Amino acid sequence: MRIAKANLVTPGENQLFGIAAVALSLLVFAYSARFGQVSILAYYGLWLPLVLVDYRRVLGNYTRYLWIFGFTVFACLSMFWSAAPGQTARTGIQYFTHVVCALIAMRVLDIRTLARGATAGVALVLAYSFAFGVYHADPLDGTVSFVGAFASKNQLGFYASLGVYFAVATVMILREKGLWRLGAAAVFLLSAYALAASQSATSVLTTGAAVACLLSLRLLLWLSPDNRRSLFIAAVIFLVIGGAAFVSAGGYEMVLAAFGKDATLTGRTYLWQQGMAAAADSPWLGVGYQAYWVQGFSEAERLWEEFYIGSRAGFHFHNTPIEAMVETGGIGFALLFMVLIVTIAGHLRRFLAGDGSADAALLLGIAILLAMRSFFEIDIMNPYHIGSFLLYFAAGRLTVRAPQKRIVVAPMPVVRRLPVTSLAKVGWR
Repeated sequence: MRIAKANLVTPGENQLFGIAAVALSLLVFAYSARFGQVSILAYYGLWLPLVLVDYRRVLGNYTRYLWIFGFTVFACLSMFWSAAPGQTARTGIQYFTHVVCALIAMRVLDIRTLARGATAGVALVLAYSFAFGVYHADPLDGTVSFVGAFASKNQLGFYASLGVYFAVATVMILREKGLWRLGAAAVFLLSAYALAASQSATSVLTTGAAVACLLSLRLLLWLSPDNRRSLFIAAVIFLVIGGAAFVSAGGYEMVLAAFGKDATLTGRTYLWQQGMAAAADSPWLGVGYQAYWVQGFSEAERLWEEFYIGSRAGFHFHNTPIEAMVETGGIGFALLFMVLIVTIAGHLRRFLAGDGSADAALLLGIAILLAMRSFFEIDIMNPYHIGSFLLYFAAGRLTVRAPQKRIVVAPMPVVRRLPVTSLAKVGWR
Protein backbone atom coordinates (compact mmCIF):
# COMPACT_ATOMS: atom_id res chain seq x y z
CA MET A 1 0.00 0.00 0.00
CA ARG A 2 1.42 3.37 -1.02
CA ILE A 3 0.98 6.38 1.25
CA ALA A 4 0.82 9.80 -0.41
CA LYS A 5 3.69 12.04 0.61
CA ALA A 6 1.24 14.87 1.23
CA ASN A 7 -0.38 12.84 4.02
CA LEU A 8 2.95 12.86 5.87
CA VAL A 9 2.73 16.62 6.39
CA THR A 10 -1.04 17.01 6.64
CA PRO A 11 -2.27 17.56 10.23
CA GLY A 12 -4.64 14.81 11.28
CA GLU A 13 -3.61 12.50 8.43
CA ASN A 14 -0.16 11.64 9.85
CA GLN A 15 -0.96 10.50 13.37
CA LEU A 16 1.22 7.38 13.29
CA PHE A 17 4.28 9.37 12.22
CA GLY A 18 3.43 12.38 14.43
CA ILE A 19 2.98 10.38 17.62
CA ALA A 20 6.24 8.50 17.06
CA ALA A 21 8.14 11.69 16.18
CA VAL A 22 6.96 13.59 19.26
CA ALA A 23 7.58 10.62 21.58
CA LEU A 24 11.12 10.08 20.26
CA SER A 25 11.82 13.82 20.45
CA LEU A 26 10.93 13.80 24.15
CA LEU A 27 13.24 10.83 24.69
CA VAL A 28 16.09 12.74 23.01
CA PHE A 29 15.39 15.91 25.03
CA ALA A 30 15.49 13.92 28.25
CA TYR A 31 18.60 11.81 27.65
CA SER A 32 20.69 13.37 24.88
CA ALA A 33 23.50 13.75 27.43
CA ARG A 34 23.45 9.96 27.84
CA PHE A 35 22.80 8.92 24.25
CA GLY A 36 25.28 11.35 22.71
CA GLN A 37 25.29 13.36 19.49
CA VAL A 38 23.71 10.60 17.45
CA SER A 39 20.45 11.19 19.32
CA ILE A 40 20.51 14.88 18.35
CA LEU A 41 21.02 13.90 14.71
CA ALA A 42 18.06 11.54 15.01
CA TYR A 43 15.95 14.43 16.36
CA TYR A 44 16.86 16.58 13.35
CA GLY A 45 16.18 13.61 11.11
CA LEU A 46 12.59 13.46 12.34
CA TRP A 47 11.64 17.02 11.42
CA LEU A 48 13.99 18.71 8.94
CA PRO A 49 13.52 16.22 6.04
CA LEU A 50 9.81 17.09 6.00
CA VAL A 51 10.81 20.31 4.23
CA LEU A 52 11.71 18.19 1.18
CA VAL A 53 8.20 16.73 1.06
CA ASP A 54 6.35 20.04 0.69
CA TYR A 55 8.37 23.06 1.73
CA ARG A 56 5.50 25.52 1.31
CA ARG A 57 3.21 23.64 3.64
CA VAL A 58 5.94 22.70 6.13
CA LEU A 59 7.64 26.09 6.44
CA GLY A 60 4.76 28.46 5.79
CA ASN A 61 5.32 32.21 5.60
CA TYR A 62 8.30 32.98 7.83
CA THR A 63 7.58 36.72 7.79
CA ARG A 64 4.86 35.89 10.32
CA TYR A 65 7.50 34.43 12.65
CA LEU A 66 9.69 37.51 13.05
CA TRP A 67 8.51 38.10 16.63
CA ILE A 68 9.12 34.43 17.42
CA PHE A 69 12.69 34.47 16.15
CA GLY A 70 13.64 37.73 17.89
CA PHE A 71 15.36 36.19 20.90
CA THR A 72 16.84 33.36 18.83
CA VAL A 73 18.52 35.73 16.38
CA PHE A 74 19.72 38.00 19.20
CA ALA A 75 21.24 34.99 20.99
CA CYS A 76 23.21 34.13 17.83
CA LEU A 77 24.33 37.75 17.36
CA SER A 78 25.60 37.88 20.94
CA MET A 79 28.66 35.92 19.79
CA PHE A 80 30.14 39.26 18.65
CA TRP A 81 30.42 40.53 22.25
CA SER A 82 30.39 37.20 24.08
CA ALA A 83 32.92 36.34 26.76
CA ALA A 84 33.06 32.87 25.13
CA PRO A 85 32.30 33.46 21.43
CA GLY A 86 32.83 29.85 20.36
CA GLN A 87 30.40 28.57 22.98
CA THR A 88 27.83 31.22 22.08
CA ALA A 89 28.06 30.56 18.33
CA ARG A 90 27.62 26.81 18.73
CA THR A 91 24.74 26.92 21.22
CA GLY A 92 23.08 29.82 19.39
CA ILE A 93 22.91 27.81 16.17
CA GLN A 94 21.63 24.81 18.12
CA TYR A 95 18.88 26.91 19.67
CA PHE A 96 17.92 28.42 16.29
CA THR A 97 17.64 25.04 14.56
CA HIS A 98 15.76 23.66 17.56
CA VAL A 99 13.17 26.44 17.19
CA VAL A 100 12.89 25.67 13.46
CA CYS A 101 12.11 22.02 14.29
CA ALA A 102 9.43 23.12 16.79
CA LEU A 103 7.81 25.34 14.15
CA ILE A 104 7.90 22.51 11.60
CA ALA A 105 6.16 20.27 14.14
CA MET A 106 3.60 23.01 14.71
CA ARG A 107 2.82 23.14 10.98
CA VAL A 108 2.41 19.38 10.42
CA LEU A 109 0.75 18.21 13.67
CA ASP A 110 -2.70 18.80 15.07
CA ILE A 111 -3.22 19.22 18.80
CA ARG A 112 -4.51 15.68 19.30
CA THR A 113 -1.38 14.18 17.74
CA LEU A 114 0.82 16.41 19.90
CA ALA A 115 -0.99 15.33 23.08
CA ARG A 116 -0.85 11.65 22.18
CA GLY A 117 2.83 11.84 21.27
CA ALA A 118 3.71 13.75 24.43
CA THR A 119 1.83 11.25 26.58
CA ALA A 120 3.62 8.33 24.93
CA GLY A 121 6.96 10.17 25.16
CA VAL A 122 6.60 10.86 28.89
CA ALA A 123 5.80 7.18 29.42
CA LEU A 124 9.06 6.21 27.65
CA VAL A 125 11.10 8.78 29.58
CA LEU A 126 9.75 7.74 32.99
CA ALA A 127 10.01 4.03 32.21
CA TYR A 128 13.69 4.49 31.34
CA SER A 129 14.26 6.47 34.53
CA PHE A 130 12.63 3.81 36.69
CA ALA A 131 14.68 1.11 34.95
CA PHE A 132 18.07 2.84 35.20
CA GLY A 133 17.52 5.66 37.70
CA VAL A 134 19.35 6.40 40.95
CA TYR A 135 18.90 8.36 44.16
CA HIS A 136 20.92 11.48 44.96
CA ALA A 137 21.60 13.20 48.27
CA ASP A 138 21.32 16.99 48.26
CA PRO A 139 24.39 18.38 50.11
CA LEU A 140 22.58 21.65 50.87
CA ASP A 141 19.57 20.30 52.78
CA GLY A 142 20.63 16.69 53.35
CA THR A 143 17.56 15.16 51.67
CA VAL A 144 17.72 12.06 49.47
CA SER A 145 15.45 12.00 46.43
CA PHE A 146 14.95 9.94 43.30
CA VAL A 147 16.43 11.67 40.23
CA GLY A 148 15.83 8.87 37.75
CA ALA A 149 18.24 8.86 34.81
CA PHE A 150 18.64 12.64 35.11
CA ALA A 151 21.22 14.66 36.99
CA SER A 152 18.53 16.68 38.79
CA LYS A 153 15.29 15.85 40.54
CA ASN A 154 13.75 18.98 39.05
CA GLN A 155 14.11 17.62 35.52
CA LEU A 156 12.49 14.33 36.51
CA GLY A 157 9.77 16.36 38.19
CA PHE A 158 9.21 18.41 35.03
CA TYR A 159 8.61 15.35 32.86
CA ALA A 160 6.33 13.95 35.54
CA SER A 161 4.46 17.28 35.52
CA LEU A 162 3.99 17.05 31.76
CA GLY A 163 2.76 13.47 32.12
CA VAL A 164 0.10 14.51 34.61
CA TYR A 165 -0.87 17.54 32.53
CA PHE A 166 -1.21 15.76 29.19
CA ALA A 167 -3.03 12.83 30.79
CA VAL A 168 -5.63 15.17 32.28
CA ALA A 169 -5.85 17.17 29.05
CA THR A 170 -6.34 13.99 27.02
CA VAL A 171 -9.41 13.06 29.02
CA MET A 172 -10.88 16.45 29.99
CA ILE A 173 -10.11 18.62 26.95
CA LEU A 174 -9.68 16.27 23.99
CA ARG A 175 -12.26 13.76 25.31
CA GLU A 176 -10.28 10.72 24.21
CA LYS A 177 -11.95 7.33 24.49
CA GLY A 178 -11.00 3.67 24.47
CA LEU A 179 -7.34 2.68 24.59
CA TRP A 180 -6.07 6.27 24.65
CA ARG A 181 -8.16 7.00 27.74
CA LEU A 182 -6.78 3.90 29.46
CA GLY A 183 -3.26 4.83 28.40
CA ALA A 184 -3.71 8.34 29.75
CA ALA A 185 -4.84 6.92 33.09
CA ALA A 186 -1.75 4.69 33.26
CA VAL A 187 0.58 7.60 32.41
CA PHE A 188 -1.16 9.75 35.02
CA LEU A 189 -0.48 7.18 37.76
CA LEU A 190 3.12 6.66 36.63
CA SER A 191 3.75 10.42 36.48
CA ALA A 192 2.13 11.07 39.85
CA TYR A 193 4.37 8.44 41.43
CA ALA A 194 7.47 9.92 39.77
CA LEU A 195 6.42 13.38 40.94
CA ALA A 196 6.16 12.18 44.53
CA ALA A 197 9.45 10.24 44.33
CA SER A 198 11.35 13.25 42.96
CA GLN A 199 10.34 15.42 45.95
CA SER A 200 10.56 18.48 43.69
CA ALA A 201 8.53 21.18 45.37
CA THR A 202 8.65 23.34 42.23
CA SER A 203 7.21 20.57 40.08
CA VAL A 204 4.51 19.58 42.56
CA LEU A 205 3.25 23.14 43.06
CA THR A 206 3.32 24.13 39.40
CA THR A 207 1.67 20.86 38.36
CA GLY A 208 -1.16 21.41 40.81
CA ALA A 209 -1.66 24.96 39.59
CA ALA A 210 -1.54 23.95 35.90
CA VAL A 211 -4.04 21.12 36.36
CA ALA A 212 -6.36 23.42 38.33
CA CYS A 213 -6.11 25.95 35.50
CA LEU A 214 -6.87 23.24 32.93
CA LEU A 215 -9.94 22.04 34.83
CA SER A 216 -11.17 25.62 35.15
CA LEU A 217 -10.80 26.11 31.41
CA ARG A 218 -12.74 22.90 30.85
CA LEU A 219 -15.63 24.28 32.90
CA LEU A 220 -15.53 27.51 30.94
CA LEU A 221 -15.79 25.56 27.68
CA TRP A 222 -19.41 24.82 28.56
CA LEU A 223 -20.27 28.54 28.44
CA SER A 224 -20.83 30.86 25.53
CA PRO A 225 -17.95 33.25 24.67
CA ASP A 226 -19.74 36.23 26.29
CA ASN A 227 -20.41 34.40 29.57
CA ARG A 228 -16.93 32.88 29.38
CA ARG A 229 -15.30 36.32 29.37
CA SER A 230 -17.42 37.61 32.25
CA LEU A 231 -16.72 34.62 34.47
CA PHE A 232 -13.02 34.71 33.60
CA ILE A 233 -12.70 38.35 34.67
CA ALA A 234 -14.52 37.60 37.92
CA ALA A 235 -12.24 34.61 38.58
CA VAL A 236 -9.09 36.69 37.99
CA ILE A 237 -10.27 39.35 40.45
CA PHE A 238 -11.07 36.67 43.03
CA LEU A 239 -7.67 35.02 42.60
CA VAL A 240 -5.78 38.29 42.96
CA ILE A 241 -7.62 39.23 46.16
CA GLY A 242 -7.44 35.70 47.55
CA GLY A 243 -3.75 35.37 46.71
CA ALA A 244 -2.89 38.63 48.42
CA ALA A 245 -4.82 37.58 51.51
CA PHE A 246 -3.12 34.16 51.53
CA VAL A 247 0.37 35.69 51.38
CA SER A 248 -0.38 38.32 54.03
CA ALA A 249 -1.71 35.61 56.35
CA GLY A 250 1.59 33.71 56.20
CA GLY A 251 0.50 31.13 53.64
CA TYR A 252 3.81 31.37 51.78
CA GLU A 253 5.76 30.24 54.84
CA MET A 254 3.26 27.43 55.45
CA VAL A 255 3.77 26.09 51.93
CA LEU A 256 7.55 26.19 52.29
CA ALA A 257 7.35 24.38 55.62
CA ALA A 258 5.09 21.70 54.12
CA PHE A 259 7.82 20.88 51.57
CA GLY A 260 10.66 21.14 54.05
CA LYS A 261 12.04 24.34 52.53
CA ASP A 262 13.48 27.29 54.39
CA ALA A 263 13.16 30.98 53.55
CA THR A 264 16.24 30.81 51.28
CA LEU A 265 14.64 28.11 49.08
CA THR A 266 17.69 25.89 49.63
CA GLY A 267 20.13 28.59 48.67
CA ARG A 268 18.25 29.87 45.63
CA THR A 269 17.75 33.38 47.00
CA TYR A 270 21.53 33.71 47.41
CA LEU A 271 22.01 32.39 43.88
CA TRP A 272 19.50 34.95 42.58
CA GLN A 273 21.42 37.73 44.33
CA GLN A 274 24.62 36.62 42.62
CA GLY A 275 22.83 36.55 39.28
CA MET A 276 21.42 40.05 39.67
CA ALA A 277 24.89 41.33 40.57
CA ALA A 278 26.32 39.68 37.44
CA ALA A 279 23.53 41.14 35.29
CA ALA A 280 24.32 44.64 36.57
CA ASP A 281 27.79 44.44 35.00
CA SER A 282 26.31 44.29 31.48
CA PRO A 283 22.68 45.36 31.78
CA TRP A 284 21.80 45.74 28.08
CA LEU A 285 23.66 43.06 26.13
CA GLY A 286 24.79 40.52 28.74
CA VAL A 287 27.91 38.38 28.63
CA GLY A 288 26.70 36.34 25.66
CA TYR A 289 24.26 33.48 25.22
CA GLN A 290 25.43 30.44 27.23
CA ALA A 291 28.68 32.29 28.02
CA TYR A 292 28.47 32.55 31.81
CA TRP A 293 28.64 28.94 32.98
CA VAL A 294 31.93 28.17 31.26
CA GLN A 295 34.71 26.12 32.84
CA GLY A 296 37.68 28.30 33.74
CA PHE A 297 35.62 31.45 34.34
CA SER A 298 36.17 32.59 37.92
CA GLU A 299 32.57 33.43 38.91
CA ALA A 300 31.17 30.22 37.49
CA GLU A 301 33.88 28.19 39.22
CA ARG A 302 33.15 29.91 42.52
CA LEU A 303 29.42 29.19 42.39
CA TRP A 304 30.00 25.60 41.31
CA GLU A 305 32.20 25.11 44.35
CA GLU A 306 29.77 26.81 46.73
CA PHE A 307 26.87 24.64 45.53
CA TYR A 308 28.87 21.40 45.37
CA ILE A 309 28.56 20.97 41.60
CA GLY A 310 31.41 18.54 41.03
CA SER A 311 30.69 18.08 37.33
CA ARG A 312 31.06 21.85 36.75
CA ALA A 313 28.27 21.71 34.17
CA GLY A 314 24.50 21.77 33.90
CA PHE A 315 24.04 24.50 36.50
CA HIS A 316 22.15 27.79 36.22
CA PHE A 317 20.57 30.56 38.30
CA HIS A 318 17.26 28.67 38.69
CA ASN A 319 15.40 31.71 37.39
CA THR A 320 14.75 32.43 33.71
CA PRO A 321 14.51 36.25 33.98
CA ILE A 322 17.84 36.42 35.84
CA GLU A 323 19.51 33.92 33.50
CA ALA A 324 18.28 35.89 30.47
CA MET A 325 19.51 39.17 31.97
CA VAL A 326 22.96 37.74 32.70
CA GLU A 327 23.46 36.10 29.30
CA THR A 328 21.59 38.41 26.91
CA GLY A 329 20.93 41.56 28.95
CA GLY A 330 17.74 43.58 29.04
CA ILE A 331 17.27 43.31 25.27
CA GLY A 332 17.38 39.52 25.27
CA PHE A 333 15.16 39.36 28.34
CA ALA A 334 12.52 41.53 26.62
CA LEU A 335 12.63 39.48 23.41
CA LEU A 336 12.34 36.13 25.21
CA PHE A 337 9.50 37.12 27.50
CA MET A 338 7.69 38.83 24.65
CA VAL A 339 7.33 35.36 23.11
CA LEU A 340 6.02 33.90 26.38
CA ILE A 341 3.63 36.75 27.16
CA VAL A 342 2.25 37.00 23.61
CA THR A 343 1.73 33.23 23.59
CA ILE A 344 -0.29 33.36 26.81
CA ALA A 345 -2.28 36.43 25.73
CA GLY A 346 -2.90 35.08 22.22
CA HIS A 347 -4.24 31.70 23.30
CA LEU A 348 -6.26 33.33 26.08
CA ARG A 349 -7.90 35.62 23.52
CA ARG A 350 -8.65 32.65 21.26
CA PHE A 351 -10.10 30.70 24.15
CA LEU A 352 -12.35 33.52 25.36
CA ALA A 353 -13.50 34.25 21.81
CA GLY A 354 -14.39 30.61 21.24
CA ASP A 355 -12.04 30.19 18.26
CA GLY A 356 -10.63 26.67 18.46
CA SER A 357 -11.33 26.59 22.18
CA ALA A 358 -10.02 23.08 22.90
CA ASP A 359 -6.71 23.75 21.13
CA ALA A 360 -6.36 27.14 22.81
CA ALA A 361 -7.16 25.72 26.26
CA LEU A 362 -4.51 22.99 26.04
CA LEU A 363 -1.77 25.29 24.70
CA LEU A 364 -2.72 28.06 27.15
CA GLY A 365 -2.24 25.64 30.04
CA ILE A 366 1.20 24.66 28.72
CA ALA A 367 2.25 28.31 28.41
CA ILE A 368 1.05 29.06 31.93
CA LEU A 369 2.97 26.04 33.28
CA LEU A 370 6.15 27.28 31.59
CA ALA A 371 5.56 30.81 32.90
CA MET A 372 5.22 29.56 36.48
CA ARG A 373 8.32 27.40 36.21
CA SER A 374 10.33 30.29 34.75
CA PHE A 375 10.72 31.75 38.23
CA PHE A 376 12.56 28.62 39.40
CA GLU A 377 13.98 26.93 36.27
CA ILE A 378 15.22 27.85 32.76
CA ASP A 379 13.14 25.43 30.67
CA ILE A 380 12.67 27.81 27.73
CA MET A 381 16.26 29.03 27.25
CA ASN A 382 18.10 25.86 26.26
CA PRO A 383 18.22 23.95 22.97
CA TYR A 384 17.02 20.34 22.88
CA HIS A 385 14.70 20.92 25.82
CA ILE A 386 11.03 20.00 25.96
CA GLY A 387 10.18 23.36 27.55
CA SER A 388 11.50 25.45 24.66
CA PHE A 389 10.01 23.01 22.12
CA LEU A 390 6.53 23.38 23.61
CA LEU A 391 6.84 27.16 23.97
CA TYR A 392 7.69 27.71 20.31
CA PHE A 393 5.10 25.15 19.21
CA ALA A 394 2.44 27.09 21.11
CA ALA A 395 3.77 30.46 19.90
CA GLY A 396 3.83 29.34 16.28
CA ARG A 397 0.24 28.12 16.57
CA LEU A 398 -0.84 31.74 16.86
CA THR A 399 0.34 32.35 13.29
CA VAL A 400 -2.06 29.69 12.00
CA ARG A 401 -5.77 30.35 11.68
CA ALA A 402 -7.65 28.82 14.58
CA PRO A 403 -9.64 25.69 13.68
CA GLN A 404 -13.31 26.51 13.21
CA LYS A 405 -16.30 24.28 13.71
CA ARG A 406 -18.02 23.50 10.44
CA ILE A 407 -21.48 24.99 10.20
CA VAL A 408 -23.80 23.08 7.90
CA VAL A 409 -26.44 25.33 6.36
CA ALA A 410 -29.67 23.64 5.36
CA PRO A 411 -30.41 24.05 1.65
CA MET A 412 -33.25 26.34 0.63
CA PRO A 413 -36.40 24.47 -0.39
CA VAL A 414 -36.80 24.19 -4.14
CA VAL A 415 -40.25 25.12 -5.52
CA ARG A 416 -40.97 23.48 -8.82
CA ARG A 417 -42.61 25.73 -11.37
CA LEU A 418 -44.76 24.63 -14.26
CA PRO A 419 -43.67 25.83 -17.70
CA VAL A 420 -45.68 28.63 -19.33
CA THR A 421 -46.87 26.37 -22.13
CA SER A 422 -48.37 23.99 -19.59
CA LEU A 423 -50.29 26.84 -17.96
CA ALA A 424 -51.74 27.87 -21.31
CA LYS A 425 -53.07 24.39 -21.94
CA VAL A 426 -55.07 24.38 -18.70
CA GLY A 427 -56.76 27.67 -19.55
CA TRP A 428 -54.42 30.20 -17.88
CA ARG A 429 -54.29 33.34 -19.98
